[in-house]
Amino acid sequence: MATPPTVPAPPPFHEEQTLVALWPVHDPTGVDTPAAPPGPRTGGRADARRAAHRRQRPALPENLRRLVPQALVVAFLAGGTTAFVAHDKAVRLTVDGEPRTLHTFADDIDELLDDEGIAVGAHDVVTPAPVGDLDDGDEITVRHGRPVTLTLDGVQRRVWTTAGSVDGALRQLGVRAEGAYLSVARSSSIGRTGLALDVRTERTVTFMADGRERTVRTNAGTVREAVAEAGITLHGEDTTSVDPHSFPRDGQTVSVMRITDSREVHEEPVPYAEQRSEDDSILAGTEVVEREGRPGVRRITYRVRTVNGVRQRPRALDAEVVRTPVDRIVKVGTAARPRSVAGADGLNWAGLASCESGGRPRAVDAGGTYGGLYQFDTQTWHSLGGSGRPQDAPASEQTFRAKKLYLQRGASPWPHCGRRLTG
Repeated sequence: MATPPTVPAPPPFHEEQTLVALWPVHDPTGVDTPAAPPGPRTGGRADARRAAHRRQRPALPENLRRLVPQALVVAFLAGGTTAFVAHDKAVRLTVDGEPRTLHTFADDIDELLDDEGIAVGAHDVVTPAPVGDLDDGDEITVRHGRPVTLTLDGVQRRVWTTAGSVDGALRQLGVRAEGAYLSVARSSSIGRTGLALDVRTERTVTFMADGRERTVRTNAGTVREAVAEAGITLHGEDTTSVDPHSFPRDGQTVSVMRITDSREVHEEPVPYAEQRSEDDSILAGTEVVEREGRPGVRRITYRVRTVNGVRQRPRALDAEVVRTPVDRIVKVGTAARPRSVAGADGLNWAGLASCESGGRPRAVDAGGTYGGLYQFDTQTWHSLGGSGRPQDAPASEQTFRAKKLYLQRGASPWPHCGRRLTG
């Protein structure tokens, strides 16, 4: 009986070589050869590792190449199964709260996430940390970060959270939500795109109103809202010591100001102007008032505010002239003054003036009929060439007119004091 030819032992093989014995495929040379099974996901360090193993395979002689597949089958059945199973790991992967169990040949967490197509950003959290080897039975959790535009007690900022709900985000951010106002329900979920959240925590605010102090706990967004929660009603022009639209701060004290608003109308005089013109028919130094001035009247409407019973300074709202002022017209004499009146210059005119008016050029009697040093009446004064009123003329002109009157009528115009002229 012929001795069968000796079959040389196959060379050593790696783990990936052990796996190919399970699926034979047809070889064009006539010998069935094993095909590669569907292995782990391609890409990442897994592909790099398999490529390295393929580069390390030794080249076989031609006469042994046909015998290797059968030998591999035998080797797999004998011990290759152990190597295959040793590299297949069952792990539990939870992504954003959704768990699943999967089998993988990845060596570590980074490779596992790469194989599963899970990208990890700067705000994402992976536990345990993606370092070290991946073992069978490991549990990996991935929580993606979510942007939240948080307005907390009127201050806005952008934060990141890995929580999947508003309630979880508040706990993660350390925001006290008891008694707080939330623009979004606490049970609401937070998607990967994030959300905007307005939170107003409960604060203590004290109000001083109508002589009383009231302290309330509130999550109001404005001082005006907090005033209403304190049971205080603002009427008309009433307001607060701070802007009623401002945000109420914890520990803040706010005064309520009761304001009454009224209108008052006052009439005030409008001063008149004076028109002056020269007149050569009047002696120099003499001013004659042709028309007395008259003040006008201005009507002014004021706004008067009373704050907590205290009257404030009135503020003018409107003004109108209800009577126009009348200008004062004055004639100013420019004619040369006569030096003397013949026949009257030597008399005691100072004595007469002292007797008639006490020597006062502006003197007027109690009835208003006579005026000046010599107590002329207006008609006599005008007949002597005077203008206006005698008491308005200079003392020198009054004496000049008195001398002219003496030449016409003697001392008779001054029945009681006329004797002073010669005495």
